[in-house]
Amino acid sequence: MKPINKINSVLTPLDRKNVDTDQIISKEFLKRIERTGFGQYLFYHWRFHPDGSPREDFVLNDPRYSGSEILVAQENFGCGSSREHAPWAIQDYGFNVVIAPSYADIFYNNCVKNGILPIRLTDSQVDELIQKGQKAPLGLEVNLEEQTVTAEDGSRYEFTIDPYWKEMLLKGWDEIALTFQYDDYITAYEQQQQQQ
Repeated sequence: MKPINKINSVLTPLDRKNVDTDQIISKEFLKRIERTGFGQYLFYHWRFHPDGSPREDFVLNDPRYSGSEILVAQENFGCGSSREHAPWAIQDYGFNVVIAPSYADIFYNNCVKNGILPIRLTDSQVDELIQKGQKAPLGLEVNLEEQTVTAEDGSRYEFTIDPYWKEMLLKGWDEIALTFQYDDYITAYEQQQQQQ
């Protein structure tokens, strides 16, 4: 995984509550066996008409937010099924940070395990960011080390994160990479077992 420390990007304001994983990545697109290629299907039925043409009124089709790495949404983001494809689609599309007041627990864990930083801010802070981002593109700096989100207008928000997940994201480790940090101990144990 790619380490996350500072992310500087315009935010993408998704002013919707209870966004479930089937809306994030619809079931008909789950046939791939790789972790890549899902970004093109992110929010597919919100982004496109049935004939495949883009819906002009959906935020991801607004060129002002092109290349954004920070998605800001409302409460209970990632509810529904536990499909890991949801964070895969978010990351493959280009988002490395999601900001919302609350998340479904399984979705939150799937994010951090796949190298996405899910940030919890208060309802009013998220409302403020979304409203500002809808009026005009708003640049943010997300600093994981300092646990801050700073807007280009000077607004600053602090967030909390479990120290375990913070270290994993800062170092770009997944749980397999963490195991490799103990390779010397594992090797020594295996040698000791062979001698018995």
